[in-house]
Amino acid sequence: MEDYLIGIGKRIKEIRKNGNSTINDIAQKAGVTGGLISRIENGRTIPSLPVFLKIINALDIEVTDFFKGMPQVSGANFIVSRKEENSAIEKEDDAVGFSYTNIFGKQLSSLGFETVLLEVAPNSKREKVTTDAFEFKYVLSGECYYVIGEEEVLLKAGDSIFFDGRIPHVPENRGSMPSKMLVVYFFI
Repeated sequence: MEDYLIGIGKRIKEIRKNGNSTINDIAQKAGVTGGLISRIENGRTIPSLPVFLKIINALDIEVTDFFKGMPQVSGANFIVSRKEENSAIEKEDDAVGFSYTNIFGKQLSSLGFETVLLEVAPNSKREKVTTDAFEFKYVLSGECYYVIGEEEVLLKAGDSIFFDGRIPHVPENRGSMPSKMLVVYFFI
């Protein structure tokens, strides 16, 4: 059942994109924020039943048709995440030079987490953000300054950092090469 719930966000995103709708189009039709739609699509939250039904209505699809495209639960003791299933994460805010790719996410009874591949281009621009998660970042290549609150830390390939995402933060690539990092969000 848990896997079914995680697949809801992916299914919403699939239908929205097939209909050439933006996150804000669906949010406006459903009477919710674009940020909520983004969090649902990216597996960071599960909508309440009334909100879920509003979203399905905003997608112009019948409830039965929505579930016809859902993946079936396998019952296995492990989960494999294939590269071809990874999807780009659309952000609701302006972020120039940032590319997020969802690698893996799962909601367990007491813990939700999501794994993302983040590429930060040189001279990228973005305001500080907050998340409702503890964040672990592992730099795969390049280097990046991480600004957390008023503090700044230089991270190079092989370095990692763990912090409370509720503190305003932003990575800044001041170098000439892209920086890639593995990001794991542990939701509060």
